[in-house]
Amino acid sequence: MKTLGFMIRGGAGFAVVSTAAFAVWALGSSWFVRLGGEAGMYAGCCVVFILLSGVVLRPMLNWRGTLGQFYRFFFTAFLAYAIAWCAGWFLLGMGLGEWLGSLVGCTAFTAVMAATLHGWRVMLPSALMMFVLHSAGYFAGAHVCYTSLHSVMSELAWGALYGLGFGAGIGFAFARMQRS
Repeated sequence: MKTLGFMIRGGAGFAVVSTAAFAVWALGSSWFVRLGGEAGMYAGCCVVFILLSGVVLRPMLNWRGTLGQFYRFFFTAFLAYAIAWCAGWFLLGMGLGEWLGSLVGCTAFTAVMAATLHGWRVMLPSALMMFVLHSAGYFAGAHVCYTSLHSVMSELAWGALYGLGFGAGIGFAFARMQRS
């Protein structure tokens, strides 16, 4: 039951974080045209993801380090995920690139978690579960909300579904790695 509780808490919390990060895109993309363009907008989204994740996810860990140390860990994990996801997407584009990005990105994120939390023994099932849940949230949001509606609300709904799936995967990995 502990793992399910972590998944629910991670999913709900990261859905809020992700919705806030997607709001940078949904509400501020035209503003970012003057401030660094698309790269500036993605940087803004990333800052929101990282800052709010410390508040939402750190309490789930039996973390002996400072908040700054948590941010260093999460920044490294999220950066590894983002670089791997973008590499898959830029290499193969929509469709297959998104799937490859999800797989490689979730594996990279989980590897950083395993190194930090000494969770190598459960890294593979954690990465697999994170990939499944992340992909479910990402593709449900992308194809159900965004592709069909194209509105600010659909972009925010995509963020919520993406965060729900990714956060549940993070919660699963946190629970498993702290137990190992």
